[in-house]
Amino acid sequence: MPNIIRILIVDDHPAFRVGLAAILGAYPDLRVVAEAKDVAESLALCGLERPDVVLMDLRLPGGGGVQATLAIRERWPATRVLIVTTYDSDEEIHRALQAGASGCVLKDLTSAELIAAVRAVHRGKQVMTPEVAARQNERLRRKDLSARELEVLRFIVNGLSNKEISRALACGEESIKTHISRILHKLGATDRTQAAIEAVRHGIVQLD
Repeated sequence: MPNIIRILIVDDHPAFRVGLAAILGAYPDLRVVAEAKDVAESLALCGLERPDVVLMDLRLPGGGGVQATLAIRERWPATRVLIVTTYDSDEEIHRALQAGASGCVLKDLTSAELIAAVRAVHRGKQVMTPEVAARQNERLRRKDLSARELEVLRFIVNGLSNKEISRALACGEESIKTHISRILHKLGATDRTQAAIEAVRHGIVQLD
């Protein structure tokens, strides 16, 4: 008998959990020991079942997958966490990796790819689908925005004019124009609209 990899599935969609459990259950070295629908349940079941691998969605009731990943890795460091998600923002995936996740794969991957990812994570490998890896590398290439530039970018995303941003931040319009010029350069954007689109697409700024 092969060594059994004990797995906890964490996702708030019951149909997805059932389908994933059915796929994993077809392999003799994989065993789904529990399923959780939210952060609190995932932590309770980790404490009870001590799974080897947790398959974690990012969008969960009660705090989200990043919070759950961080708590699991702090309390049970031997447990590996693999993010399995539809495409979330680059920043959210980055935070999950920083919290201790062993990788991230998308929900549209094939059964064979999923099984390979679970086994690799269990062996201590870092796993990312090519699309996730490419966008994380792109994120690393972008220069960090300063705190003030992030403030200005949030106002841009919410549709404020230079004059309105100037009034909100109590600084001159020329200063705002300078910040916007730097923002465009750092995001590789040609205008305010493209900067706003890039900011939301990559999760740099959340829409109010």
